Amino acid sequence: MANRDEISATIDIEAPPERVWDLVSDPAQMPRWSPQCRKMIVRGKGPIGVGTTTININRRGPLFWPTRSKIKEFVPGKRFAFKIAENGTVWSYDLEPTATGTRLTESRHAPDGVSAVSNLLTSKVLGGTDNFENELEAGIRQTLERIKAAAEGGGPGKA
Repeated sequence: MANRDEISATIDIEAPPERVWDLVSDPAQMPRWSPQCRKMIVRGKGPIGVGTTTININRRGPLFWPTRSKIKEFVPGKRFAFKIAENGTVWSYDLEPTATGTRLTESRHAPDGVSAVSNLLTSKVLGGTDNFENELEAGIRQTLERIKAAAEGGGPGKA
């Protein structure tokens, strides 16, 4: 089956955008939120921004695999997006102020599809594209719930 162009979910958080931004815009904190990302190592020195690269370790059950990413968009309080080198997907966090806090959307975009090598590995090792993308969608929802809990002052990943 073909890859979905976009997988996303949205959640309303009773915390200001600045608080939510602090939680989502630091790649090293991603393992606190994501059920799949186990480590995101920021490469280089200096502030995080467009062009910052990371080395990532992902896990699904007993399987581990590395990826590399590069921050493509970094608009404080509004948008954080990075591209995965190995498969060409772009992961993003979009923040929108609301009357009670912040609306946060996490998305995985595959505007040019997913690389053939990634699709082959997903098919042979991770149970197929549909299964894996359904897991990604559930993982996005879990990530957003964890960020919400931390931003609102309790739960996993409390900052």
